[in-house]
Amino acid sequence: MNTLSYKTVSANKETANKEWVLIDAENKVLGRLASEAAKILRGKYKTDFTPHADAGDYVIIINADKIRLTGEKWQQKEYIRYTGYPGGQRITSAKQLMAKKPTAMVEKAVKGMLPKNKLGSQLFRNLHVYSGAEHNHHAQKPKQVNLKSIR
Repeated sequence: MNTLSYKTVSANKETANKEWVLIDAENKVLGRLASEAAKILRGKYKTDFTPHADAGDYVIIINADKIRLTGEKWQQKEYIRYTGYPGGQRITSAKQLMAKKPTAMVEKAVKGMLPKNKLGSQLFRNLHVYSGAEHNHHAQKPKQVNLKSIR
């Protein structure tokens, strides 16, 4: 057997086959939606997945304002940030964050499931979240995807 004929193919920025994917978040549980979106952004379902390269797809999430949280998370889930000043810790509940910026909860959930390095920052730029049913990416012809079909 000629072992030199078998080459491992790694995807890179130039050879990646990137597509545009549309996900409707209406009545979807936040964490489950975010994990599937992160998987698509990363490209883990593709056969040429390469851990160190951006070979995933572009993801458009619509209806982020109609997301679902289970249990008592609307009141109990807290988003904590720090201003940098003494006594500057600010706490926001999920309900307050949804009222202020409906797309932020989905963005934070997906960003938390991406790598915490330069690659994760680059992958996060491929995510586009909209609170309504309209988006600006009709020219890219995104394909609607069912989250249960991607494995």
